[in-house]
Amino acid sequence: MSQSEGARAPADTPDAGLEDRRFFGHPIGLMTLFGTELWERFSYYGMRAILLYYLTDTVADGGLGLDSDTGLAVTSIYGASVYLLSVVGGWLADRGIGSRRATLYGGMVIAAGHVLLAVPGGAGVSFAGIVCVAIGTGLLKPNVSSMVGELYGRDDERRDSGFSIFYMGINIGSFTAPFLVGLARSIGGYHAGFAVAAVGMGLALVAFVLGRARLRGAGDHVANPLTAADRPMLVRGSLGLVLLLALAALGALAATSLSAGELSFGTSGIVNMISYLAFAAPIIYFVVMLRSTKVTAPERSRVRAYIPLFVAAMLFWMIFEQAASSMSAYAESRTRLDVLGLTIQPEFFQSVNPALIILLAPVFALLWMRLGRRGPSTAVKFGIGLALASLSFLFLAGMTALAGDGLVSSWVLIGTYALQTLGELCLSPVGLAATTMLAPVAFRSQSMALWFLAPAAGQAITAQIVSATSDLTENFVPYFGMIGGVTLGLTVVFFFFTPWITRHIAAGEKGLSGPVVSR
Repeated sequence: MSQSEGARAPADTPDAGLEDRRFFGHPIGLMTLFGTELWERFSYYGMRAILLYYLTDTVADGGLGLDSDTGLAVTSIYGASVYLLSVVGGWLADRGIGSRRATLYGGMVIAAGHVLLAVPGGAGVSFAGIVCVAIGTGLLKPNVSSMVGELYGRDDERRDSGFSIFYMGINIGSFTAPFLVGLARSIGGYHAGFAVAAVGMGLALVAFVLGRARLRGAGDHVANPLTAADRPMLVRGSLGLVLLLALAALGALAATSLSAGELSFGTSGIVNMISYLAFAAPIIYFVVMLRSTKVTAPERSRVRAYIPLFVAAMLFWMIFEQAASSMSAYAESRTRLDVLGLTIQPEFFQSVNPALIILLAPVFALLWMRLGRRGPSTAVKFGIGLALASLSFLFLAGMTALAGDGLVSSWVLIGTYALQTLGELCLSPVGLAATTMLAPVAFRSQSMALWFLAPAAGQAITAQIVSATSDLTENFVPYFGMIGGVTLGLTVVFFFFTPWITRHIAAGEKGLSGPVVSR
């Protein structure tokens, strides 16, 4: 199909989608994207739940035999890579193939990656599978979220609520995945667990293909298609990317240790290289958007307001995404694995967050709808979310110190996840909605990719901290305490900027039809 065949104008117009209330009061297209993301997140979080254990378990027990610190760093940098590659997915959607096709192709690559992980073919095959999952998720993740935004008009006050419902679908998948994948691992080993994740991704593709008609053209429109005049820019951009990769590689080489008089570029070098890219990419993106002639003055005001929101999100995800790294290690080595008299697998703790999301997301969705413009601004919601994440690590550090050399009750870890979940509900779905509202038209999907660079940069920070921390399992108290304390201090600074952020968002809305939804 050509770009014009079957395509509709983006739904970000005054009255788009207001008449469609067939899915719990929301456009019916939300049901398709809800189901797609539910099963895609099932596959992703199912894999993530056992990835660290697979990397660090002995070869005799079916793992790859990496040491604990290396496994933690690799897990963190894998998470960063997933979100870093969303830049590519957003750019391809905005400039070439549209969000719908990017989502479809990404799903196919993810499915291939999970199949490779399900095959007991050794480290080479497994790492090829991990790379495929990262690339495919980079294509899919920003674009399926961007299509949710296209279902609503600018003056549609259901937008925040719609993203909260969409977020609930994400967490239904991520809640069930650790249980089913963990059960499969306990019965048939790691590759059986990865096979269950592969089935989940297959179901995501089925939901997306069969539900295309419900999208009513969302994702078919290419916001800023490439033209012949863009070719020099594309060549310069490609050369710049190659140069950036080269500089990152050189920086990573310089950061690696000297062994026997020769520079060693192994796992630590790769971790450093991806970390530098994760830090550089959002800076470059903000500069490009602020200098682009396709970005209007009101849009530029909104981009400036988005920068401190991005920094707050980066710090939040630095803490939250440690569920797959430091908190997985904590669950395995410092936590009593019993809940209500039942002995559990350590990966099951990763279901606490999505379980609470499922219960609380409708409450928050209703809360934001009822409060409307009387509720806290977007910036204040971000600040509350970041404060709760900071307090979760301080709580975990304090309870671990009280336990001394003994194991900590499983309820401490559950409480830590509960605090992070409350913070997530204040920040993440609101951040998705704010991104679709604040994005310049020419950078619609790329701005969603920029949102996903926040967890990329956050996990890159984690990878660097873990790499600099020797024997983390013996230093949980200073590790969690330091991160929580520093982040809480930065949260206080962020709250001083919230009036400035709100003013710039309001200034950026001048001249646009319809009232501001996310303030």
